[in-house]
Amino acid sequence: MIVLTLTDCPPSLRGEITRWLLEIDTGVYVGRVSARVRDQIWQRVVNESSKGRAIMVFSSGEGEQRLDFRTHHSDWEPIDFDGLKLMLRPSSSWLSRRNSPHDMALKEGFSKAAKIRAAKRMSRKGRIHHALDRYIILDVETTGLSPDQHDIIEIGAVKVSNQQVESTFQALVKIEGKIPQQVVQLTGISDDLLQSEGRPIHEALQEFLVYIDDWPIVAHNGDFDYSFIRAACIKLGFPPINNKRIDTMSLARRYLVEVPNYKLETLVEYLNIPVTGLHRSLNDCFATMQLYQQLNKIQENGL
Repeated sequence: MIVLTLTDCPPSLRGEITRWLLEIDTGVYVGRVSARVRDQIWQRVVNESSKGRAIMVFSSGEGEQRLDFRTHHSDWEPIDFDGLKLMLRPSSSWLSRRNSPHDMALKEGFSKAAKIRAAKRMSRKGRIHHALDRYIILDVETTGLSPDQHDIIEIGAVKVSNQQVESTFQALVKIEGKIPQQVVQLTGISDDLLQSEGRPIHEALQEFLVYIDDWPIVAHNGDFDYSFIRAACIKLGFPPINNKRIDTMSLARRYLVEVPNYKLETLVEYLNIPVTGLHRSLNDCFATMQLYQQLNKIQENGL
């Protein structure tokens, strides 16, 4: 079962979608198609909606909800939190900043005109990803899902140049409250550990921002990590990060079609990537680095 909503999309696209799905209201489509056709529909939506918004919800055999989501130019972002697929609502402060003329001009390091040209090139070339020679792998651990209500408890980053690790960054962050027990069980980070080894968020974040400089950032389900870093920057009055970024979850959806889900644990197991101790920031960074390099190889080999 698929539910697809389109807003401000070309009429030609809306007409084409009706070849597979039933339009039950303006811009709202439902139907049942194969996974292959579903992916083709979504690819067509992304390629032809340079300015419009789209959200797709579809049945999935994984997870308790048996649902999965895809979004295009939407303020709400799908995130995978320990096997649960959730929609992350952006904070009002982030929305107001993101919609400001200054932020829109700086977003991901490209002007509006440049992004339009890039979108046209990608549609012609089949959305080819160009592997980076240098980049930062990012991962954060948090006390929950909402950057407005929850806290960062660990920041990890790995600086990679020419496929070799150049340096690493890791900081545990002190918080005022207690870490939820489920987070302690998932990460192994305890209140005692934060009290003995943690640093204030302003100190850890400032050092992190200096460390990443203007390097491109690679992260798995990066919208989640970025939302917490953005919220912390705004709260502390630091300049917002505008680094170019790449999401390995999005790349995996493009190149891997036979995996049951796109969690980091699932992908590293599927690709036989050796990892230990996931759900700690540096361990997740090293796993994401190897995943990114494997996905680049898959694209190069046309597999």
